[in-house]
This record gives sequence, structure tokens and C-alpha cells, in this order.
Amino acid sequence: MESPRITIKVIISLFCSYMLLSHYITTLSPALALEDCHFPAIFNFGDSNSDTGGMAAAIYRPPPPSGKTHFHTPAGRFSDGRLIIDFLAKSLGHPFLSAYLDSIGTNFSHGANFATASSTIRLPDPIIPAPGGFSPFTLNIQCSQFLQLKSRSQLIRHRGGIFASLMPKKKYFAKALYTFDIGQNDLPEGFFGNLTVQEVNASVPNIVSTFSANIKKIYDSGGRSFWIHNTGPIGCIPYILVNFPAQKDEVGCAKLYNEVAQYFNHKLKEATVQLRKDLPLAAITYVDIYSVKYSLYKEPQKYRFEQPLVSCCGTGGKYNFNSKTVECGRTVTVNGRQIFADSCKRPYVKVNWDGIHYTDAAAKIIFDKISTGAFSDPPLPLKQACHRSLE
Repeated sequence: MESPRITIKVIISLFCSYMLLSHYITTLSPALALEDCHFPAIFNFGDSNSDTGGMAAAIYRPPPPSGKTHFHTPAGRFSDGRLIIDFLAKSLGHPFLSAYLDSIGTNFSHGANFATASSTIRLPDPIIPAPGGFSPFTLNIQCSQFLQLKSRSQLIRHRGGIFASLMPKKKYFAKALYTFDIGQNDLPEGFFGNLTVQEVNASVPNIVSTFSANIKKIYDSGGRSFWIHNTGPIGCIPYILVNFPAQKDEVGCAKLYNEVAQYFNHKLKEATVQLRKDLPLAAITYVDIYSVKYSLYKEPQKYRFEQPLVSCCGTGGKYNFNSKTVECGRTVTVNGRQIFADSCKRPYVKVNWDGIHYTDAAAKIIFDKISTGAFSDPPLPLKQACHRSLE
């Protein structure tokens, strides 16, 4: 029979080893020892990837069947349901963000969303309502709108009354999370403007420089915690695949156009490194959303997706997309017969919703993966991506 003394020694030895290992893990991985941040508000800047109603309020509303999966009605989003920013807000304990441009039923007490569909970083050409036009609400305009909200909201709070409670508190602006998902439209704007791939690549440094200038504006106004998404694999969306036939990679995506997106991301990451030097009091997180989105096309079966390159809502052709005839939710008459671009029966097995945007199911998976910090630089989870002096 084994001696009880030996057993006790073994237990003590194991306990000491565990405590020593825990000390080393904490020392080598500070993130494990960090407490979660408290973000009392979120201010988002972007395009249709994170537009929760800006374009719908200002210019045109996505028609049915958009919103069918989660909201069961159009909800100002270019999707069948929620966007990444919706999952992000909920994960931080906040309601969905109200669009800054929406004047009906909005509540900015926990932040605001300045994103609008078709927005770009630089001033685009053409601009809506011109055919093929992009949003007039560039990143520069969105940042100006933010500065207006910051100043005017405090005047409203000072006045009191029914609207005071719908505005963010002054102290929220320094502690808020500032999220950015923009740049995807700057690249196709060049392609549709008949620029060569080389010319579009040549424009990237200026696009990124404009982005950095706007980050500095927010910083100068007191913002400290920045969560920045790079751009996704544009060569995998029907919008590009249909309009710009090109050599395909092993997944079926347009290789050349994905390379342009990767070049943009390379320059954007360089810019975030420089921003950390220029803005020493900021916590700047670069999020590699490209890799996560591309994995949905490369390994669709892993996520229970089917035909990832084919849009759910649309009509016609290899990719169920034809923007020249009828887009998702629209009706067109062809040879006396009306054709309605409707939703597929199972949006939850699709990556792409309407030829450009992602489905609710895809957005949920993307958020779940990026929120862990596994695709971030520095590799901190979303809930720890704040400037510690503010905690």
C-alpha cells in the first residue's frame, strides 16, 4: 500500500508547479491578467458593411426581403439580418446603434453610427444620384458629423428635457470604442472608373493617408480606443466576379482583385503602426477581417455553408447576381414578364446575401472569430481593446 506521506508530497509538488506555471503564463501573456474594458458607448464609421440605417434614412431604403431573417422586415441594413456591428454592440451590453442620419426613434445615449452604404474614405466620383454613384458621406464627412454630435449633444443635455436622456454623457466620449470598417468601396470606385489595377494600387497610399488623418481628428477630440477592420476579399463577391472576369484562385475568387485588397490591407496595417507612434495615448487595434471572411469561401463546409460564391438574393447567372438588370428586392419587366429578385429559401447556408454583402449567419461567425483577438494586432480580445489609463 502506498504511503500517505508520499501522496501528500505529490499533491504539494503538483500545486507548487501549478502556481509557478500560472505565474509564467501571466507574465508572458499580460492579456490573460487584464480585466475587461468598460465601453459606455460605441461610435462607428464605415460603409454598408456596418450601416444600420444611415443610407435608408438619407437616400433609399433596402427593400424586402432585406431584414427577413432577424428583424422580419427591412431594418435599414443591406442584409437578411444583423451586421457585425450589431453583434459587437450586443456583446458589449449595448442596444443596436442608431444611425446618426435617422431622425425617427433614435437614441444616441450609448453611441451613434455614422456609416452609410456606398461610403468611401476619399471623395468619390460619381456621387449618388448619378448612375453608379457612391455615397456623399465620405469618412471625412462622417468624422465631421461625429464632432457635431459631440458638441451639440452636450448642449441638449445641459438644457435638459425629454431629449437629454437620448444623448451620450460627456465622459463617454473619452471611454468609448471607436470602430471603423471602411475602404472596400474605394477600390471598386477605381475599377468602375476604368482605372487599371496598377492605377488603383497607386491610389492606395493616398486613401490610407486620408484614413489616418481622420483617426487623428477623433484622437484630437478625445477618442482613445480604436478598433479598425481591414477590408475583405472583394474578389470573392459576385459584384466583382460578374463585372470584372479575371483569373480565379483555387477557391474561385478573382485573384487579381483580392491582391489589390491585400495591398490595401498591407498599407493600412503599416498606417496603424505609425498611428501608434503618433498617438501615444491611443489603443489602436488592427483587425484582420480579410482572413476570416476568406475562410468562409475556402472552407464553407466547416461552417455549414453551401455555394459560398453564389448570392442568396438576386436572379440570373452563375452567381445569382446581375446589377445591370435587377438587384435584390427589385422587380424588372423582361419581354413582358415581371421578374422579382427574391431571397433564397435558406439564407443561413449562404455566405453572400445580395452579391455584395454578407448574410446574418456569416456576420455572426465573422464576429465570433474576430472578437477573440486571434485576428487582431495586438492580439487582444475585443473586450480588452481599450487604453488602460481610462479604466
